[in-house]
Amino acid sequence: MSRAAPNDPSGEGSQHGNAAPSTEVRAMFDRIARVYDPLNLAISAFQEPRWRRRLVARAGLGAGGRALDVATGTGKVAADLQRRVGPDGHVLGVDLSPAMIDVAARRFADRPGLAFVVGDALALPTDDGGFDAATIAFGMRNLPDYRRGFAEMARSVRPGGRVLCLEIARPRSRLARILRWWFDRIVPAIGRVAGQGGAYAYLVRSVKAYPAPDRIAEIMREAGLTDVGWESLSGGIVTLHVGTVGPR
Repeated sequence: MSRAAPNDPSGEGSQHGNAAPSTEVRAMFDRIARVYDPLNLAISAFQEPRWRRRLVARAGLGAGGRALDVATGTGKVAADLQRRVGPDGHVLGVDLSPAMIDVAARRFADRPGLAFVVGDALALPTDDGGFDAATIAFGMRNLPDYRRGFAEMARSVRPGGRVLCLEIARPRSRLARILRWWFDRIVPAIGRVAGQGGAYAYLVRSVKAYPAPDRIAEIMREAGLTDVGWESLSGGIVTLHVGTVGPR
């Protein structure tokens, strides 16, 4: 049986943010970078590509657009955004983990207009209003300050542009019991089989600590976003929040 690494984050959190130090979160993602994609596909019951397509579609981007993907991981969302904006557009993927950025940069090295950099979601390496949309997929619950994370995304997007957050939720639908059993029992087991039991136990704990969808919508408004709404996907196991950047 695999054991948690000494620096595995606790997964504890509050309504304000994840309690884990960023150094621990970075070290964990550095360690799992090479198994991240196949494990994500498995633990999502092969739904992750569908969720990603919905996120990219709701960004509302067209040819020549500019997009920012925060907590980009291995770059899949950023690459899908690049397909939307085409060779005349620009997409920047930012992640705290150098190992994740290394995977993304090597995988999509041939994509014009797509770039990846190591950076902090709470202090993004971006100019004000430089993008038409900003996305974050399965990364917000890892941040120590949710409001600041949304505020940084909003700062980076022009007035009228969109900020989108795709995140795992605790479902309330009729499917909730089955979905929670899958997530609470099967996901850690998959992680243990892959030799990453500690990291995927953290995943479950961090989801349990993450605020409910209505509270996330409030946080987005507190960060200056308007017209905030959300939709549930796959029986509520995932929520997609969308907000608009107001005038400055």
